[in-house]
Amino acid sequence: MDVTTWYLEQTSPSDLIAARPPAIGLDIALAEVPSPEFSRFLYTAVGGDWHWSERLPWTWQQWADWLAGGVETWVAYHRGTPAGYVELLPCDDGAVEITSFGLLPWAIGRGAGGRLLETGTARAWDIADRRPSLAPTRRVWLHTCSLDGSAALPNYRARGFRVYDTKVNVPDDAYDGPPAGAWPGAGARPYGGSEAAPEHG
Repeated sequence: MDVTTWYLEQTSPSDLIAARPPAIGLDIALAEVPSPEFSRFLYTAVGGDWHWSERLPWTWQQWADWLAGGVETWVAYHRGTPAGYVELLPCDDGAVEITSFGLLPWAIGRGAGGRLLETGTARAWDIADRRPSLAPTRRVWLHTCSLDGSAALPNYRARGFRVYDTKVNVPDDAYDGPPAGAWPGAGARPYGGSEAAPEHG
């Protein structure tokens, strides 16, 4: 299977385009206490239907080390239930990568993805305000691929991200067989949609 990967970026806070209000109420908060268990839950709950597999073998310590490396995790909630998340990784050169982004299946198609991406991108641009040791953000970037939902790339473009590179069959892409699902043995979920997460993990 040929897999196309698109790399997108913003180079100014003014690139960010606001999303329309979602159809459901959302509270978006920073997960201030690093929790490998919670981060793994978000990764599998969001990415299980979309071939997110890279982190599935990680140990608890690998998750802890990842979170200790400066990652910020912003989580969207609807009535106290997680709806999705966005993960930000600042780099020394002033770039911030959106390393994971997406919705739980129940929240897809309700406009939550646009608002979550808008908020996550804004937090990437102002991350140095919360962490003065970082250089001011000069670039926010991410990638998505053709195995993600059909609304992923349009959502990024609608929020002001521009494609700066396109590749086919990135060497570390591995998509053998069906997606892993939310957990081993969970099987296919009877819901889903197109407003999926960009990262393939």
